[in-house]
Amino acid sequence: MKTNYLLPNRFKLIGWIILIPTLVLSILFFLFFEFEPDFLNIKVFAFFAEESIDFFSTSKEYFTFVKTNALDEILALSLIISALFVAFSKEKDEDEFISKIRLESLVWATYINYAILFFSIIFIFGFPFFWVMVCNMFTILIFFIIRFNWLIYKSKKTVKNEE
Repeated sequence: MKTNYLLPNRFKLIGWIILIPTLVLSILFFLFFEFEPDFLNIKVFAFFAEESIDFFSTSKEYFTFVKTNALDEILALSLIISALFVAFSKEKDEDEFISKIRLESLVWATYINYAILFFSIIFIFGFPFFWVMVCNMFTILIFFIIRFNWLIYKSKKTVKNEE
C-alpha cells in the first residue's frame, strides 16, 4: 500500500528515544517541581507579549523581544516532534490492516481528546482550565500512540496464538 504521508520507519525509534524522557521530564518539571534552569533564561522574539504591570493592568507589546525561560518551549516542541515521529512513521510491514488500525486509532484519539475538552469547558474554570488546554495539545497524539500500539500488540499476539 502506498503511504506517502508517513515518515520512514527509522523515525519511529528516534521518536521513542526522544518521547519517553521528554514526557517524563515534562510531567516532573511542570506538575511537580516547577523547575526552570537559569541557563535557559534567554531573550526571544515574540509576535505578541503581555506583561503584568500591577494587579489591575497589563502591558501589551507586539513584535518585541522578551526574556523567558525556554525550558517549556523546548520540552513542548520536543514532545510534539517526537510524538509525531512515533505516531506517523511507517511500520516495518505497512499494509491495509495497519492502515485501518491507524485510521481507527486516530478517530478514537480525536473523540477522546474532544470529550476531555467538552468536559473541561463545562466543569473546569480559571487557571486550571488553561492547564487542561496545555495538556490537551498533546493528548491527541499520546492517545493515538497508546491505542495504535496496543492494537498492533494485540493483533501480533492473536497471530502468534493462532500459529
